[in-house]
Amino acid sequence: TYTHTHTHTHSLTIFIVFNADDDVVFSSLCLHSYDMVHYGHSNQLRQAKAMGDYLIVGVHTDAEISKHKGPPVFTQEERYKMVRAIKWVDEMVEGAPYVTTLETLDKYNCDFCVHGEIYVIILFEETYSVKREGRYRECKRTQGVSTTDLVGRMLLMTKAHHSNMDNPDYQQHTDNFGKGPKGHSPWTGVSQFLQTSQKIIQFASGKEPQPGDTIIYVAGAFDLFHIGHVDFLEMVYKQAERPYVIVGLHFDQEVNRYKGKNYPIMNIHERTLSVLACRYVSEVVIGAPYAVGKDLLDHFKVDLVCHGKTEVFPDKDMSDPYAEPKKRGLFRTIDSGNNLTTDDIVQRIIENRLQFEARNQKKEAKEMAVIEAMKRKEQQVQSEGADQEAH
Repeated sequence: TYTHTHTHTHSLTIFIVFNADDDVVFSSLCLHSYDMVHYGHSNQLRQAKAMGDYLIVGVHTDAEISKHKGPPVFTQEERYKMVRAIKWVDEMVEGAPYVTTLETLDKYNCDFCVHGEIYVIILFEETYSVKREGRYRECKRTQGVSTTDLVGRMLLMTKAHHSNMDNPDYQQHTDNFGKGPKGHSPWTGVSQFLQTSQKIIQFASGKEPQPGDTIIYVAGAFDLFHIGHVDFLEMVYKQAERPYVIVGLHFDQEVNRYKGKNYPIMNIHERTLSVLACRYVSEVVIGAPYAVGKDLLDHFKVDLVCHGKTEVFPDKDMSDPYAEPKKRGLFRTIDSGNNLTTDDIVQRIIENRLQFEARNQKKEAKEMAVIEAMKRKEQQVQSEGADQEAH
């Protein structure tokens, strides 16, 4: 059950139904969902929050997603916690209805709802009363990111998926995950994210540590940023009364050295935004040294260094990367109570490979139908305009 307590007078309250789908459409009317939360979803929430003062996010149940799209990768409890951890979210509604109605907005005292891609509205225009009543806003899609691409990388299992885009095996996965029988949809498929300084600024907190803050440093890959990472960072955050958590992210080559296989799934730029979106994180070191040495500890004036229960791989010279913080008495092992790893997520995907491929192809066919409908509508408008000019 959920009790809504927020009231407002002059502030704008926004409602988003969050499906965590691969085309970054935060909509109860979304046509596709892998329920894998990535930085594209976070960016939509950031944009939505900027449109008003208070952001409420609705998340569907497992049963609802299974009914409309197929079984989700993450359980509803995992998805609820992931969404709550995104720093732009003020409030969350569990078990949100699949279609956002005016009654839903009124129930939670919201001024409007926010969605991503415009094609969603076309499919449900008859039932989408919020748009007709002017209580609808749209935010831009994050270019260069899709769960489709991430799943393709996981299935390919190669070390060079970030740069070896011409590999015929990778192209086959591109075809399986991004092309339907009658064309290619611009909303689905493999694309490469281009990092910009502006995007980092938008995601960063911009806050410096203040006197009295406890500066806590953690380091790792934080690949496919997931609920295991969230539980760990939340526990790290609770280690101090006024925590300032700095996350050191290792470069891709370093991660591949100690993780092997095709890791990292996400490159350093993607992982940076994923971690910055977490409400428990204050700062990120992009390309942090693997060994937590004297220079790093002194530069950031670190009070505490934390690591989870996962294995600590030795440095290139076989030394302990945490030797210096241990020597200073700053090292602490954190048990988050969550054993989920990136490996586990990859296994969930691989085990359901055929379902994912079939789902994406079905999604592609629906999107192509929408594109055709948009083209016909545009042609009709142009034709009517030409007739008016003729008369």
